[in-house]
Amino acid sequence: MLYDQDNYVWKTVGMGAVAGMRAMSAPALLSDELSRIPSMGLANSPLHFLQSDTVATGLKVLAATELLGDKIPDVPDRISPPSLAVRALSGAVVGATIFTANKDSLTKGAILGAAAAIAGTFASFYLRKAIKKYTHLPDSLSGAIEDALMFGSGLAITKA
Repeated sequence: MLYDQDNYVWKTVGMGAVAGMRAMSAPALLSDELSRIPSMGLANSPLHFLQSDTVATGLKVLAATELLGDKIPDVPDRISPPSLAVRALSGAVVGATIFTANKDSLTKGAILGAAAAIAGTFASFYLRKAIKKYTHLPDSLSGAIEDALMFGSGLAITKA
């Protein structure tokens, strides 16, 4: 559950890292969970829209599109400034949402989520490069492994 006074800081770090791996997947997973189990802490927040079924569905479509787009050979690296900025913004949104749902500072959550997304971006970028270098797996297969890791982690975090 996303609102857990004992774990929400770690959940923010985890979901921020997921945003670093796939920018749209973190808010999609978060919104899906919030659409099923709304938070009273978000009721009067500017982030309350993430609890909408319509928003959750739209974010899932965007996340699926991103997963497919990642398999295109000439897509810029995730560590390029525009891509990194989008991932940091995604991490900031999930962090702000988790902190707000737990009645903590939206700003602190946004900063922590963005920092975790940036760290997750670089870690996943270099991990994928290492996997490719040492295993000689096709990029599409290493991308699919990364997708499975991202999705499994994100799902586990939202359910924990």
